[in-house]
Amino acid sequence: MNPPAPLLSVIVPAHQGAGLLPVTLGALTASEFPRDRWELIVVDDASADDTAAVASRWADRVLTLPGRPHGPGFSRNRGAEQSRGEWLVFIDADVRVHPDTLSRFAAAIAAEPGMDAVFGAYDKAPPAPGFLSQYRNLLHRYVHLQSAGETDTFWAGCGAIRRSAFCAVGGFHEARYPRPQIEDIELGYRLRDQGYRIQIRPEIQGAHLKRWSVGGSFRTDLLDRGIPWVRLLLERNRLARPANLNLKRGEPLKAGLVATGLLGILFAAMTGRWPVLIGAGVLLAAVVLSNHRLIRWFAQQRGVWFAIRVIPLNLCYYLISGAAVLAGMALHLLHGRPRVTPPAPAAPREAAPDRVGFGSHGPG
Repeated sequence: MNPPAPLLSVIVPAHQGAGLLPVTLGALTASEFPRDRWELIVVDDASADDTAAVASRWADRVLTLPGRPHGPGFSRNRGAEQSRGEWLVFIDADVRVHPDTLSRFAAAIAAEPGMDAVFGAYDKAPPAPGFLSQYRNLLHRYVHLQSAGETDTFWAGCGAIRRSAFCAVGGFHEARYPRPQIEDIELGYRLRDQGYRIQIRPEIQGAHLKRWSVGGSFRTDLLDRGIPWVRLLLERNRLARPANLNLKRGEPLKAGLVATGLLGILFAAMTGRWPVLIGAGVLLAAVVLSNHRLIRWFAQQRGVWFAIRVIPLNLCYYLISGAAVLAGMALHLLHGRPRVTPPAPAAPREAAPDRVGFGSHGPG
């Protein structure tokens, strides 16, 4: 006889996660939410280290995917297929939840019966040292704080979806996004297309353990998020339509002002036309002043000197965003829509087997 289905199925995709999982899975199992009301499923995405063995110490079920890495979308879909909960909670392998994270998911679900998906935010104390890592992780938190409430996208770093809604839209688009990109954003759009409600609840928190590098930041912003997101928005005729997360009204204009200002500085340096330099400085200053709330927030979190150093990174963000728009538009004109079949609706599973074909480990 199968035990009663839990409310939450927590799914953690992991690739080469042996070093992080003791921290992140340990935090999950220390949750204050009653253990009989949630299950923990870890999907080992073809790791070459001891990810599966480490995960088996905490997880109720470990799925080991063979061959080459398949990406987080594929991994989360496989975990969802083997889950039993009414709600699917996706937690990234580098996110350390708070003791009340799962309880807050459950409270949000109980408070909003008509809600179909909800996600939280990073907390205000990212453990990775260094200015860049602190900036990146805190910026993510700021964006979610400013956008709390109803939204039209999704975040799988610390987010939950009603199983029936997840199955109705076919889950993550694993064929289109075989590596970490914007698979959760695209899923959120499909959820909203079918009338499902999504909310941002910043009180649901976790600490992001990622240590950022300059190269990794550039690659993520341009190649993994910027260009794919622009192409997705163009396909959906949404590039010029403001949204409440990341694509707020006025952001494209700021990207244009930054690009114009930097080109003006370069032109002035080459020609000695200092009035052009002054004009370029005015454009950049206008963008900085328009983001005074962001800069003031960073000053409150980490001090004035930290906030001052945020300014050039903020300008670089707009420059990369502008490059992503140009590259995304060019690729859209050249290739059009990607020739990938969209996910088909999946029938919800009533129960999962105790062991699965990919390879399974019981709780440790």
